[in-house]
Amino acid sequence: MFDVLGMAAALERPSMLVQTARFGVDDYRRDFHLPRILKTAGTPRTGEAIIKLLELEADYEDLRRTDHAEYSAARHIDVLIAIMGEANLLKAHKNRQTD
Repeated sequence: MFDVLGMAAALERPSMLVQTARFGVDDYRRDFHLPRILKTAGTPRTGEAIIKLLELEADYEDLRRTDHAEYSAARHIDVLIAIMGEANLLKAHKNRQTD
């Protein structure tokens, strides 16, 4: 079994991207943002969402590193915000279970 929180925490991205994403995480609303980012009709469970977001983020990171014309910093930051938001939700859920 893999640890999705550990996978999310292991991301090493430029500080400018991470700092910008941190500004948006407080406004993250999974029911609104997640379907748009993942291009789905509904919202998957938090762990599943993090995995899909990590896969999508890896694609954006590849585009960024290769200076690809299709790279969008705004979309990349949206995905990073969603990863942070979902990770926060999962942490909160785990904390409630241990209380």
